[in-house]
Formats: sequence, C-alpha cells, structure tokens
Amino acid sequence: MKAKSRPPTLRDRAANATFRGLLAVANSLPYERRIPAVGWIMSHMVAPLVGWNRRVRENLRLVCPDLPDDEIRRLVRAVPDNVGRTMIELYSGEDFISRVRDLPIEGPGAETIDAAHRAGRPVILATGHFGNYDVARAALIARGYRVGALYRPMKNTLFNDHYVRTISQIGTPLFPRGRKGMGEMVRFLREGGMLGLLMDQHMGHGVPLRFMGHPARTATSAADLALKYGADLVPIYGVRQPDGLNFRIVTHAPIPHSDPETMTQAINDSLEDIVRQHMDQWFWIHRRWK
Repeated sequence: MKAKSRPPTLRDRAANATFRGLLAVANSLPYERRIPAVGWIMSHMVAPLVGWNRRVRENLRLVCPDLPDDEIRRLVRAVPDNVGRTMIELYSGEDFISRVRDLPIEGPGAETIDAAHRAGRPVILATGHFGNYDVARAALIARGYRVGALYRPMKNTLFNDHYVRTISQIGTPLFPRGRKGMGEMVRFLREGGMLGLLMDQHMGHGVPLRFMGHPARTATSAADLALKYGADLVPIYGVRQPDGLNFRIVTHAPIPHSDPETMTQAINDSLEDIVRQHMDQWFWIHRRWK
C-alpha cells in the first residue's frame, strides 16, 4: 500500500511561493542574463541564509585540508552559484534544451553509448551532482535516445509537483524512488533503455567506499543493475564551461563488469577525477561524509 504524502505545511507553502516568485522574475529575463542572475542570488543571498557556506567550508576542510583560504572563499561563492545556475537552467525549458541538444558526446564512453543505442542494449549512465547533471540526458533524448532517470521525491509536495513537471519537459520516463518506480525502471532497462543515476549522495544502507580520500557510504545500485541486466556502465558529466552558460558532455571509459563494490568504487573514482579538475562544479553543499 502506498504511503500518503505529508500534507504541505505553512513553511512548505511559503517556501514554494517564494521560489515560484523568483522563477517568475528570472524567466522574464533573457537567457544570457537569467542564468548568472540566479547564480548570484543563490551564492550571495540564499547560501548564507540556509547554511551552505558553512557546509562547503566543512567539506573542503575535511577532504582538502591544505587548500588555501582564498581558494576556499572563492569556492564558497562559486559552488552555490553553480547550483543556482543549474536550477534555473532546468526551469528554462526549451531555452536550455536548444543550447545543449547538439553538443557532441566526448570521451572514451561515447562509442559504447552509441553502439548500445543502435543495438537496443541497456546502459547505466552514472553521474553526480556536478556541473549540470541533466545536460547529458537532454542532449541524448534530443538525439532520439531512450533515456530515463531515477529521482527522489521531495518532502515538500508543492515543490515536488512542479519540479517533476519541469524535468519531464526535458524528457521521460522518470522513475520515483520506491517500489512502483523501481518496477517500471527495471522494465525499461529490460527493453534496452538507458538509465541516468546520480551516485554521489550519502546512503545509510550503502557500502563504505572511498570518495575524495574519505569513507563515503555509496549505493551499489548502478553496478547491481548493470550486472543483473547486462547493461553497459558509463560515467558521464555535463561540464560547465568558463562562460558559465555552455557545456561539454564528457564520458569516461566504460566500467568493466566485476563485482558491485569494485564497480561502484570505480564510479566514485571517476567522479573524484572530474571534481578535482573542476572543484567549483560539484555540489559541496551535500552532507556526503557522515
């Protein structure tokens, strides 16, 4: 039996109304002004209020204890800026899709993705909260690839409703975490679909693997699915470019099938590699290490 959603609280309603107001103002601006404007608001106004500045500093001090203070100060601003840009890009609909739809798929995993598409073979696209994590999905769907994504429903149902509608504009299917969503996701994979999974959040039931030099509980779901359904497992990232508006889609080498822990550690290593190249593009606001 499906559990009933928690009814929205007054705080939920206020937060959703504020967010919708921000969206209305932002979407009245041209795309090239809209994206940096929301990035600035997030980094200079929202992040200090919600405690992101402190969390970014704490995470950086943990994994990069020798990082100079001036670089930490830069990242404290740059990380929420990227989060804000990502958020408003997802809410920009066709403006965002048209910007990324024709981007080439670069790197050693690109051929594997294309071959799987032509053969109707399933693929797990492993990524993280880095750059803009929906760039690759948008570009592949625009090419005619069958790409689905698993998402975690938000506690604020008002926000969740319009967020799901928004990311559905990029493409479907979308599978909510839970029994029903997992069943639909498995059928999609069996039919040769491609599935995007975000692999970089703390999972209490996960395996204590390494990420950025420290133990980080990580779900082995991507590897489990790849092994069970014979899917290729390819790390893929939407890397924001220096102008703050454009992207490259970068793949790493497909991860060989072995065992779930070895394969999941390889996903963590892949993400760590690209994060260390672009420190300001990973969501250091997460409570990744607990």
